[in-house]
Amino acid sequence: MARQRTERTGRGSVREDRGPVRYGPPAPDAGLPVLPELAEVLASAAGRGEPEPTGGGDALREAATAYWERRGLRGGPERVAAAPGASPLLLALIAAHGGDVLMPRPCTATWIPQARLLGRPAYHVPTPAECGGVPDPYALLETVRRVRAEGGRPRLLLISVVDDPTATVAPPELVREACEAAVAEGLHVISDETWRDTLHRPHDTVLLSPAEMCPDDVTVVCDLAGALTPSAWPVAVARFPDTERAAARHARTLDILTALGAFVAGPVARAAAHALREPAAVTDRVRRAAALQARVAAAAHRAVLASGALARPPQAGRHLYADLGPLRSRLASRGVTDSLELEEYLTERLGAPTPGGHRFGDELGALRVRLGTGTLLGSTPEQQLESLTAVEPLELPHVAEALSIFGTAFDELR
Repeated sequence: MARQRTERTGRGSVREDRGPVRYGPPAPDAGLPVLPELAEVLASAAGRGEPEPTGGGDALREAATAYWERRGLRGGPERVAAAPGASPLLLALIAAHGGDVLMPRPCTATWIPQARLLGRPAYHVPTPAECGGVPDPYALLETVRRVRAEGGRPRLLLISVVDDPTATVAPPELVREACEAAVAEGLHVISDETWRDTLHRPHDTVLLSPAEMCPDDVTVVCDLAGALTPSAWPVAVARFPDTERAAARHARTLDILTALGAFVAGPVARAAAHALREPAAVTDRVRRAAALQARVAAAAHRAVLASGALARPPQAGRHLYADLGPLRSRLASRGVTDSLELEEYLTERLGAPTPGGHRFGDELGALRVRLGTGTLLGSTPEQQLESLTAVEPLELPHVAEALSIFGTAFDELR
């Protein structure tokens, strides 16, 4: 039976089904105001009436090409496609490739609904202990063989080297082994690299894109809302391999985006292209935001561990993934016995969206949640900017208060 939720409106309470997509979690909030330089670019293009072509115009695709070249991934703009957000872009990519889909457990919240929407069987593969986002290579091989033995057609592997929800970065040797195993079994790899520019310790963390290791068998996807643009301006880009097969899939992807009406808005495309060129103001904001999130996430991580819960140290993004299994008995006394109830309990207690692990492919009975850190930076643009520019942001009154509320919610469960 479907779980229910109560929606409160001005006319009273209305019970509605809790759909996994409709009530699914948004990406972790940046907790920062829009960069003024980007707002000016968007405003200057607001009078532009002509639409972007399917897959993005020349300026946007050329800017994306240059962005990837600066990260060691060379290619031409003819191998790039853009869409209004990662969800329609990934939907088109899955549809263009065909076959069954494999993905790590846990995984990005939108992946499972997209596969199901297309009627594609989706299979989860366990991840190793040290990170999320990339499956254990041996478990991947075993899953592929089992799926084939059951009559399935595994064709596509989705991974995220810099992961949502776990906020970890997969070590290069694991990425290589997993991708080589996938390619050897005839799978194409889609590497979601949305969070690659949010590393908390960029000089101490080795990040290797699967496209550097298996250039003919990896399509890279990046949602610019990860680091470069506001989530309210949806735009994502994909980089295809330089092969005839990839060219056919690129064309098929553009056909599907056209059928969906998934065109990037002209003013948003102009702002996105500007961000992808990485002028000084953009790179400075990205660097400062990552450093701020690193400090706040580390403080939140300490609070989680102090309660007796478990969580991998966050290495990127603006979130962490906590396992409250060790606190099961205390949670049960509060009526919390699964991740859906944990989601409701912590969302109310923290006053911020706290999606349960079932949203990310984990078992309902596992008491896991993704904890966002953007909401700890302040409730007004002025407070958020103060957090961004402060030498000691954790000592600011509004940040200290938010962390205190966060810590108290977990202390109560000790």
